[in-house]
Amino acid sequence: MTSYKLKIVFVLLFTSLLFIQCRDDDDNGNAIIQENCDDGIQNGDETGIDCGGSICPPCDEEGVNFDGTYAQEDVLGRPGVNTIFSGSNLMKNKYNITTTSNRNDELNDFQPIFDTILENYHNIYAIALEIPINYETNILDWDAPTFTRIMAYYDALQVAPEGSTTYYNSNLGLVFTGRALSDDVIDISLTLMFGGENGTRFDGNNDTPLLTTDGVNSGDRDFSLPFPYLESPLPED
Repeated sequence: MTSYKLKIVFVLLFTSLLFIQCRDDDDNGNAIIQENCDDGIQNGDETGIDCGGSICPPCDEEGVNFDGTYAQEDVLGRPGVNTIFSGSNLMKNKYNITTTSNRNDELNDFQPIFDTILENYHNIYAIALEIPINYETNILDWDAPTFTRIMAYYDALQVAPEGSTTYYNSNLGLVFTGRALSDDVIDISLTLMFGGENGTRFDGNNDTPLLTTDGVNSGDRDFSLPFPYLESPLPED
């Protein structure tokens, strides 16, 4: 065999040994790992999957870059308003990206739909109970157009700088001046929708459906304590 052929054989043999060394069939961690910031695994000196380390972008917990322009994705001043009244996903998305400061310009896009949805809820029970049921002026003396206009326009918590912060307090005559931790905003909203003039129109009594509460209360949570406001653990059986 000529010296040239021997050199070729030697190079091929050496190259094959390199490939064998790169394998890690025994899982002993001796493989050569090439760091890659988009391979979906944590390797090299990455501190997370495809993030951190010397060459990858920082992981979220290491700092977030707030440069650039951001767009509003959601609005939730009052839980349930957009979910309950908007109807279609298209309208929900439009409502979410409309800022409160510009809401009055597009109020006519939302309020008629909110009003229709509110009346439709009552129509469902009218059919089930076989009696005519329409929205009745609520405990705040708001008729359907007034109520749905407020829901459509003011889906942002108001602030009472010198007054009590409450979602609704009948004793003080306050409504939507903010939200205290103990306020049951869902029950209050349901009461405004189905409670009628006295707040008891559909409260489960006198053969009426129970529509003024979601049946969830604060339990024994003490909101004067530091966060998180957890109930006491249940005793062991």
